[in-house]
Amino acid sequence: MLGRLNHVAIAVPDLAAAIAVYRDTLGAKVSAPQALPEHGVTVVFVDVGNTKIELLEPLGEGSTIAGFVAKNPAGAMHHVCYEVDNIIAARDRLVAAGARVLGDGKPKTGAHGKPVLFLHPKDFLGTLVELEQV
Repeated sequence: MLGRLNHVAIAVPDLAAAIAVYRDTLGAKVSAPQALPEHGVTVVFVDVGNTKIELLEPLGEGSTIAGFVAKNPAGAMHHVCYEVDNIIAARDRLVAAGARVLGDGKPKTGAHGKPVLFLHPKDFLGTLVELEQV
């Protein structure tokens, strides 16, 4: 069911400062910032060749990651994203196995313009898992 690792997401309190670390200190190629109001974040992607690092900054008062950043003021790993061929089939298989899908269970459009779902971290060894249909 799982495909390749699409990205590892790091929630940060200051996106500009995080971009500088990856671009200026590490010499990485960083995408332009993209606001995703539906998800309550602004994101950039860092190209590391075999996968990507997603840097997330809270967007707006109702940001879903604002509390996470408040608990981790220096920033921290937020989630991992795996690719799947069919997100509905993957969701149905996971739910049948007892996994919990966050939100209403319906895929939303993610930063890459593709359907995504998030799975409860308590069901996956304490790690928030995002699935993205490819």
